[in-house]
Amino acid sequence: MPQEDPQNLLVNIAKILKELKIPYIITGGMAVLVWGRPRFTADIDIVVELNKNKVDKLKKALLSLSDVAYFDKKSAYEAIKNKGEFNFIYGNTGIKIDFWVLSNDSFDSSRLKRRKIRKVLGENVYFSSPEDLILIKLKWYKELLSSRQIEDVESILKISDKKIDFKYLKIWAKKLNVLKILNNVINRS
Repeated sequence: MPQEDPQNLLVNIAKILKELKIPYIITGGMAVLVWGRPRFTADIDIVVELNKNKVDKLKKALLSLSDVAYFDKKSAYEAIKNKGEFNFIYGNTGIKIDFWVLSNDSFDSSRLKRRKIRKVLGENVYFSSPEDLILIKLKWYKELLSSRQIEDVESILKISDKKIDFKYLKIWAKKLNVLKILNNVINRS
């Protein structure tokens, strides 16, 4: 498969989401690249506020990016119904884009409001705030016990320290039952 900069794909998807008026947040490893240390990421994680009437347009727009791509409409509908995940695989490179449908809870609502614009290849792209990225990483760590999540949190705390709203971070960490984990990471750093 040919090599292509994942940032090009990210920008193209952000443009599609903007054009279709689908609110989104880039999270996961791509967001860690913005707020923490550079690291390898095999996919692009995007939280979307998506409803059923935009699925066909989203599918058509995404499939127009590559002659060989994968998008399962049924999975998208299921993800909307269950506030879960569906995928788009960009066939030119095999990069997988995980779309996570925004839930109705207050934390997801807050993180959508707090998303931050960052320039990628000259284009505005919405990323998770560093605080919300830390909180999501702590939630994933609590569920999966993945050391990668803690390493990401440590790098975000170290590199974006001055930009972090620690009051907000601790309030939500308490609400999400990850305050103890957060305090342990802060004390180690």
